[in-house]
Amino acid sequence: MPCRRLAAASMIGTLLVTTAISRAQHISAFDKVRTEDMLKEIQGDVRKNYYDPGLHGLDWDTEVRATKQKIDESPSLNMAMSHIAALLDKLKDSHTFFLLPPRPYKHQFGYSESIIGNRCFIERVRPDSDAEKKGLRVGDEVLAINGYVPTRANLWKMQYVFRGLRPQANLTLDLETPEGTGKKLSIDANIVQIPMIDNSVDYFYQQLRLSEANRENQPKPLLDLGAGVAIFKYSGFAQNEAGIDRILNELKPYQAIILDLRGNSGGSVETLKWFLGAFFGGPITIADRVTRKPGDRRPMITKAHESTYLRAKLVVLIDSRSASAAEIFARTIQIQKRGTVVGDVSSGSVMEAIHKNYRSGPDVAAFYGASITEADVIMPDGKSIEGVGVTPDVLVLPTGAELAAHRDPVIVRAAELCGITITPEKAGRLYPDFWPKQ
Repeated sequence: MPCRRLAAASMIGTLLVTTAISRAQHISAFDKVRTEDMLKEIQGDVRKNYYDPGLHGLDWDTEVRATKQKIDESPSLNMAMSHIAALLDKLKDSHTFFLLPPRPYKHQFGYSESIIGNRCFIERVRPDSDAEKKGLRVGDEVLAINGYVPTRANLWKMQYVFRGLRPQANLTLDLETPEGTGKKLSIDANIVQIPMIDNSVDYFYQQLRLSEANRENQPKPLLDLGAGVAIFKYSGFAQNEAGIDRILNELKPYQAIILDLRGNSGGSVETLKWFLGAFFGGPITIADRVTRKPGDRRPMITKAHESTYLRAKLVVLIDSRSASAAEIFARTIQIQKRGTVVGDVSSGSVMEAIHKNYRSGPDVAAFYGASITEADVIMPDGKSIEGVGVTPDVLVLPTGAELAAHRDPVIVRAAELCGITITPEKAGRLYPDFWPKQ
């Protein structure tokens, strides 16, 4: 069954034309037919389910025919699938995109970057990775990736293309250190082959043990800062009501709560309604869902639960990676004047989508999917956050030097609003950098 979700998405653009393909292989006639079948399934469901029946004025039939022709002319399977992604990208919608078939290998570069303000910085580097060995450091400013300047509008597009849609063997980074020194690095991807199905039992149990070990070693999300203040790092709106209630019961004893939604890419609508409802004494309207049906505008309302009602002072942290449900949460807190939002402007990826899952092939099956926006989300002030994001009440932008020194000025400011003092160094150590074992 399709799953309704509010989740951050990725888009593609001109990168498809100029990007070299890692591990590209000649496409067989069978794979061409299979990719055309993917196109047929996805484009049909977009036409049937997309929230705007006019598809923003696109001549959809013409675009689909052109995409099929491009698939026929594709030299590789990666390129053929890229054309499906490019078709969906024409809708310019954060929640309508191609869900790629699983690859027979893991592909990682050992670092992550993000936008802070209007600049791109390295935020994490995996120990012993090629990135670390080549001299990539937290706090380095990214001036270009393979010649493209990263911005709020295109960074996620680059990540989708370079690391997923057409995974690259290496990336060239133009950088500037916090001290102002320029450097250029070529970072190799770590590519690990996944065993074929007949050898997968041992592999499955190995991955299960790794998952359990990683879960045990992850930093605890809830921390007591003293003086009745807690900080809770919430990574995604994925829990059911019982799971949310467990979180709320842990938060209930505190007089002030710092809810860290930085990097939270969204999740379930139902989780959002239940979690947000805990911060209000009764039901409130979060937003209106506007669908393709004429006049269909239905309110999204919180679920009240008196037993876990949190009266604590609330400070919400967001950044450029806070998306969808996380953005709606933060904006609702602002509109209802329930707390203070601190940090950076959020992603601006706020629609409601349905995920469609497909299977291609009777014997050797390929599993793939599509996220398709089925509703626009209009906030009580009559505005959409899509493409705009949430502007925090208190703007705090870490510098490259602060990232390099593992200082966190955002938590420092949030703590001040809760009446306590914490040093930037201590704030930066609250959630140690965690890389899961591979």
